Amino acid sequence: MPKFFKWIGGSLLTVAILYVIIKIVVALTLGPTWAHIYSKKDLIANYQEKKSAILAVKDFFASIVPPHKRVEIEFTDSHTLGRLEVASLDSATGATIYPTFLQWNLSTSSPQVDSVLAALHWTQGTLRQLKHKLDLAFCISVGSGEPCQVGFQRSGMGMYFYELFSKPIPDSFKDAYNNGCTDIIYNPTVVLEYGGGAIGPQCFPKE
Repeated sequence: MPKFFKWIGGSLLTVAILYVIIKIVVALTLGPTWAHIYSKKDLIANYQEKKSAILAVKDFFASIVPPHKRVEIEFTDSHTLGRLEVASLDSATGATIYPTFLQWNLSTSSPQVDSVLAALHWTQGTLRQLKHKLDLAFCISVGSGEPCQVGFQRSGMGMYFYELFSKPIPDSFKDAYNNGCTDIIYNPTVVLEYGGGAIGPQCFPKE
C-alpha cells in the first residue's frame, strides 16, 4: 500500500479514536443529556406548548428564594444536581456581592446540599417540588432574579434558556437582548437565549 494511503488511513483512525475519547469525556462531565441535539425551533415549540408550566416555575422559584439571595440550580436527574450556586446580593443595588456556594454534580441527599437547603429555609420536599415543576415544563434549570432564567435543555456542549421578564422589556435593554447571536426577543416579556459551551457554536446554531 502506498505511504500516502497508509498515512490517510492512520490519520482517520487517529481522528476516530480522538472523537470517541472526547465523547466519553463530555458524557462523564455533562451526564446523559449532553448527546441530544435541540434547536431554536424546539425551544419555541416547548414554550408554546408549556407556557403555563414554564411561568409556574418562574413564580414558584420567586416565592421560595429568600430576599437578597440569588440561586441558580440545574437538575441532572431526580437525585443529582448538575450545578448549584447561591450568592448574596447587595440590599441597596441588588448586585451580586459574592457567591456563598458553587458546586457541580451533587447528590441531592449530600451534606453540602442539606446545608444549602437549611440556609435557604428549604427542605428536600422543596427540592422535589421544584424538580416536579421543571419536569412539567420540560426544563432542567432555573435562576432567580429579573429576568428569571429558566433552562430548557442542554444541546451538545451548549444550552438553551428562556429569559422571563415580569414586565415588558424596557427599550433601553432591547438592543442588548436582541443581538441575534446569543439572545433573541421572542415577545415583550420573553427572550430566547443560547449559551455556547467550551467548544462548538457560541451563537444560536444555524438551522
